[in-house]
Amino acid sequence: QVQLVESGGGLVQAGGSLRLSCAASGRTFSNNRMGWFRQAPGSGRELVAAITPHSSTTYYADSVKGRFTISRDNAKRTVSLQMNSLKPEDTAVYYCNAVLYSGTKYYPVYEDWGQGTQVTVSS
Repeated sequence: QVQLVESGGGLVQAGGSLRLSCAASGRTFSNNRMGWFRQAPGSGRELVAAITPHSSTTYYADSVKGRFTISRDNAKRTVSLQMNSLKPEDTAVYYCNAVLYSGTKYYPVYEDWGQGTQVTVSS
């Protein structure tokens, strides 16, 4: 069973930065695309960024493009999300998961999500 542990969230003023990290167990980490999702209060979980197994290709939601950067370290089994120029609308709980790409849409792989990490951006 893969375990996903997110960290790095916090309270930051608008315009500030945070760096999130996700540690994943399991020997298949380097074979998986990985993604960062977020869920704001009263909203569904949305994918904000994804990265291919060897970092050759990244995906960003339009709402974070140019501000967030996803990266990974397969040796350490970690995936990170650098978030700059944060906005109040970025406030959410952030989660990581492996993802499958159908050619048009991404799907989370593991049903058991980590606890997530809270990001709160004040105006």
